[in-house]
Amino acid sequence: MKVSVIIPALNEEESLPGLLGAIPQEAVNEIIVVDNGSADRTAAVARHCGARVVSESFKGYGAACRAGFKATQGEILVFMDGDESFSPVEIPKLTAPIIRGEADLVLGSRTLRAEDVQAVPLHARLGNRLVAGLIGLASHVWPTDLGPFRAVRREILERLDMEERTYGWPSEMIIKASKLGCKILEVP
Repeated sequence: MKVSVIIPALNEEESLPGLLGAIPQEAVNEIIVVDNGSADRTAAVARHCGARVVSESFKGYGAACRAGFKATQGEILVFMDGDESFSPVEIPKLTAPIIRGEADLVLGSRTLRAEDVQAVPLHARLGNRLVAGLIGLASHVWPTDLGPFRAVRREILERLDMEERTYGWPSEMIIKASKLGCKILEVP
């Protein structure tokens, strides 16, 4: 299955070389950086590092994710931020359950294992728990983390009819995938 990595980016010229250089080439077929109106050299740096660059003028995380999704060819789409908050060497952990047919949507969790809880500051963990609880009530899926590091089967994302153009994109994806009856899995 072809794997596309989509990285929404806003002023990430400093972090992109390390992030893009750490992506395991054997695990992905294409890398798309979506420049969401950066004032720095994000697009040029991404191109220099071998990524394909897509521009999205509407400011917003969801808008950038959607633009990247529309530009890809992959059957599995991996979303991750451009700020090095997640390790790209863990991409195979996200894609493996989809490849094996065990999941349609795989969420990378920074807090699934007790020893990883400190990876997220206390205020963010509390906010995460609150929003995760609300998502659980709406979807009957109880994620431990709402981070943006995730993989989804393309055909599922196409069916979700995503509308959120700002930071609600990851939450909307979980809720809509649940309502479709998708298999959702979290991995540490």
